[in-house]
Amino acid sequence: MATALDDLAPLSARSAILSLLLGAHPSPLTPADLARAGQLLDIAPATVRVAAARAVADGDLSRAEDGYRLGERLIQRQAHQDEAVHTADKAWDGSWEMTVVVAAGRPGPERAVLRDALKSHRLAELREGVWTRPANLRRPRFSDPVLQTFTATPEQDPGELAASLWDLAGWTREAEHLLERLDSTTQPALRLATAAAIVRHIDADPLLPPDLRPSRWPAAELRETYDAYQRELSDLVTLA
Repeated sequence: MATALDDLAPLSARSAILSLLLGAHPSPLTPADLARAGQLLDIAPATVRVAAARAVADGDLSRAEDGYRLGERLIQRQAHQDEAVHTADKAWDGSWEMTVVVAAGRPGPERAVLRDALKSHRLAELREGVWTRPANLRRPRFSDPVLQTFTATPEQDPGELAASLWDLAGWTREAEHLLERLDSTTQPALRLATAAAIVRHIDADPLLPPDLRPSRWPAAELRETYDAYQRELSDLVTLA
């Protein structure tokens, strides 16, 4: 899980543009916006233009009269990112979601796709084919023809169960490192790279009920810091 913070390097031109759009969506970015952003990030104008054109050709961006917007694939990614940044959990009654894979003999690529989907739905694997998490999120449960879903209440201590499913101490350490890195970094390109790492780390937040989190859980601070950075970046390159 940990990011080698000392090894963080400026994002490529394409990754920088996509990160800017992910933060600005649904507002478009004009070519002038991208040029200002490139200047801020020490990316040559020609490099910005080529990166944007290739992103459009690959479907990551679309081009309209009002500027560049996210392509369909990245709109879905952005929605998942927003869920991680802004999700509101519901009152937790102690129950857990449980999802069991009931089909056997599926090809490896299909199993890998299903595992990624379950992880992106913030479930953790209790044992092979059995996935679970506290039932505290306001979102539809993941469904698939090869799955059976249940609501269950574990007999063991739920805090111990959560700690066995997620590396909560490791997530906390990484969050604190990222907060420190963004606070101490002044170079715009490295700040953007750090912010991108923050988004990835927020995306790995299991979104547990407060009762199951460690006493020091910096998720809210990390989200607030990322939101403040997006406002700062918007002001600098006139994204809004």
